[in-house]
Amino acid sequence: MTTTNAHTAAQQTPPPPPPAPAPPAIDGLTTDELTAKALNKRYEGLMTVRTKAVKGKGAWYWTHLEPILVRNTDTGLPKAVKLRCSLCDAVFSASNPSRTASEHLKRGTCPNFNSVTPISTITPSPTSSSPQTHHRKRNSSGAITTAVPSRLNPPPIGGSYHVTPITVVDPSRFCGGELHYSTPPPQHLMLSGGKDDLGPLAMLEDSVKKLKSPKPSQTQSLTRSQIESALDSLSDWVFESCGSVSLSGLEHPKFRAFLTQVGLPIISKRDFATTRLDLKYEEARAEAESRIRDAMFFQIASDGWKSGESGESLVNLIVNLPNGTSLYRRAVLVNGAVPSNYAEEVLLETVKGICGNSPQRCVGIVSDKFKTKALRNLESQHQWMVNLSCQFQGLNSLIKDFVKELPLFKSVSQNCVRLAKFINNTAQIRNAHCKYQLQEHGESIMLRLPLHCYDDDERRSCSSSSSSSSSNKVCFFEPLFNLLEDVLSSARAIQLVMHDDACKVVLMEDHMAREVREMVGDEGFWNEVEAVHALIKLVKEMARRIEEEKLLVGQCLPLWDELRAKIKDWDSKFNVGEGHVEKLVERRFKKSYHPAWAAAFILDPLYLIRDSSGKYLPPFKCLSPEQEKDVDKLITRLVSRDEAHIALMELMKWRTEGLDPMYARAVQMKERDPVSGKMRIANPQSSRLVWETYLSEFRSLGKVAVRLIFLHATTGGFKCNSSLLKWVNSNGRSHAAVDRAQKLIFISANSKFERRDFSNEEDRDAELLAMANGDDHLLNDVLVDTSSV
Repeated sequence: MTTTNAHTAAQQTPPPPPPAPAPPAIDGLTTDELTAKALNKRYEGLMTVRTKAVKGKGAWYWTHLEPILVRNTDTGLPKAVKLRCSLCDAVFSASNPSRTASEHLKRGTCPNFNSVTPISTITPSPTSSSPQTHHRKRNSSGAITTAVPSRLNPPPIGGSYHVTPITVVDPSRFCGGELHYSTPPPQHLMLSGGKDDLGPLAMLEDSVKKLKSPKPSQTQSLTRSQIESALDSLSDWVFESCGSVSLSGLEHPKFRAFLTQVGLPIISKRDFATTRLDLKYEEARAEAESRIRDAMFFQIASDGWKSGESGESLVNLIVNLPNGTSLYRRAVLVNGAVPSNYAEEVLLETVKGICGNSPQRCVGIVSDKFKTKALRNLESQHQWMVNLSCQFQGLNSLIKDFVKELPLFKSVSQNCVRLAKFINNTAQIRNAHCKYQLQEHGESIMLRLPLHCYDDDERRSCSSSSSSSSSNKVCFFEPLFNLLEDVLSSARAIQLVMHDDACKVVLMEDHMAREVREMVGDEGFWNEVEAVHALIKLVKEMARRIEEEKLLVGQCLPLWDELRAKIKDWDSKFNVGEGHVEKLVERRFKKSYHPAWAAAFILDPLYLIRDSSGKYLPPFKCLSPEQEKDVDKLITRLVSRDEAHIALMELMKWRTEGLDPMYARAVQMKERDPVSGKMRIANPQSSRLVWETYLSEFRSLGKVAVRLIFLHATTGGFKCNSSLLKWVNSNGRSHAAVDRAQKLIFISANSKFERRDFSNEEDRDAELLAMANGDDHLLNDVLVDTSSV
């Protein structure tokens, strides 16, 4: 019966009502956003109450309870407000803080609350001999102080002890150098050091608290693999900087503090200079050796011989691969000029060290010196080699030819030196010049004179204060170029000085001053100064460009044609050359020329010309008759005797048929460089790849073409920091120092080649410091503009 009634009642029970619809958004806010707003308000209210309590104007338990705002991991919105116990890190609801304090703290639930017993100062207090009681009273700040008798020392007969607690101080309250107590110490507390002991006493209480209730360290602990990865990255940076970062700096106290702060162990400079350097070197060497083995052939590039003429220098030996990449091989330390046969031995030893029993893999050498001796000897001994002189050095040598042999350069340099000496050495004129420089440009500088223009004492002091004076012998046109730039940039200020009333007396009395004044007033003088400056700048810009773009051998003839055209325009503009400049250009061209220039220019599909019939044919019409003969001779030399006639027949076929228009256009396709904005060849390797694939029917000529097209015509690519060379010299060139220097250079150079970063840290630092007062303002303007978008 009971079961039946229950079943009937269950059937008569109405179904539960459907869930209520979500309340509509209020003031444009959803329910979740309203809840989050309420929780934020609750959290801020609790933080306000706790802040006041910590200062002594609230309940005692806020010292140990801290409000926290819990957020939703998906939405990021607040979902609850909790209280965290600072003693044991337990978390509770924030609905009733007083109840939480009673249940968790007073009733002994917190394991660390009772152990944090404050160190007390016990002073006798005259009371009646009544049984011991707990005295509870409110102090002047509103905080409640509870006196608890010591369990170790029972009260004496006939009296009791008053126990005064010293409140544990939160270390965060030491901000601004002030010490704040939630409960001020009573006036009768006596310490041997006086009031100055209050701070150390509070620190002692804090230390006791930390020992009894240690908190987890704020520093994130790293795993062993993370530490090793971080140290590997650090060692990569140190070694790849190639001496810019001091190894001794790794033991600097500030750097050690940084390592400790991020959770890394203290490192040793000895460990970096030995174990880690050796491991990193072996890794880099194995990678380089593997890439060289994979290549069918390569070219050796050697630079530093030219700069070694003026003092100590590092000769870099680099391996250029057919795919356009380069690998550093080794460095040779030289001091002063070296004989040609020594350079020949170094180059041949490098080739044998790579090739072993297959020297034919080295198809050529490019060097900044020894074209007529060492390079020519090696080429005659190994008929498959094409040895070239560096065209960057060739253009620099052309400027030296101008300085040495052009009468225009001599007269302009003498006049500018005389002008600079007059301005720099005459106090009244110098002061007026500085005044007008400030007026015109906002800065004042003295005109830079070449070192050889100083007196003996001045030259001696300059050379002792500058270790770079010897480099002027290598690029001695640089001081002249700097002087011309200073004179042209100060032209307005110089002319104002010559008309300054305060300088008229000096300009009238001195004979040299009158000559300088007449010279400055002559328009011909300024035209010649501008002409010499423009000519040097023209050649310097071309040299800088080919060094950055890594000039290939097929580009040499177009480069010199471009130079001739620019020289012609320069001469028509200034009308001061009188034909001497063109003669010097042709003489330097003949000294630098190699038959491989013409052969590579003809065989590279990049320079094919579309004729009237639509064919893409090699540019034989751009060659002189002598250069056409050079092409035939070079091709027959680079193949075996049995293949010579076959190669020439294939050359005739290439001359008449050329390349399929579709492939020719693909090779010559250009795209805009996103960095420089200039148009560049989209795929530089396509010239060689076409010969190895589509033109594979040209068996003999194709082998010559792929070995010529990739050859570099410059040696630049890696600049070693001067700090590394100083480091080697400071160690007396010991075997260990030289060995470590070799490893550092090897790691750094190959890293730069891999990143295609050929800049120098010292040059970049100089540019950064130079822009501090100039481009930095433009940078700030850009940042302001972008931030307002």
